[in-house]
Amino acid sequence: MTKSDERYYQPNDIKDALQTIQKLFNSYTNAPLTPELLAYHQKLVHQLETNLLPLAQQNQDKLRSDQINSMMAVMQDWTKLRLSGQIFNGKMQHFKFVSKDQPQFKRRVHKIRGGQNHRASRH
Repeated sequence: MTKSDERYYQPNDIKDALQTIQKLFNSYTNAPLTPELLAYHQKLVHQLETNLLPLAQQNQDKLRSDQINSMMAVMQDWTKLRLSGQIFNGKMQHFKFVSKDQPQFKRRVHKIRGGQNHRASRH
């Protein structure tokens, strides 16, 4: 193994590569837009398009192909929004866009006298 091989992360499979790209994308979504960031972003989109999508199609993995297309759509939307000066209000989770505006509900399971209330939600 040479020095340059140790420097770069080698994913084990398509899912591992998608998770890595998703994590990288989420790390810079709210960063100030610079030419370097835009070039890096385009490089990630290009990796999805030229490396991972043909590999998923070659393996006839419809789920991964759909996830890659979803990721590319989210990443291209990010580019459009940021170039127009708007904020990207959300993140990528499970290879899809998740808005920060969605309410989060906390649930606690409680058991009062058994029966129907076993899984009732008390807020």
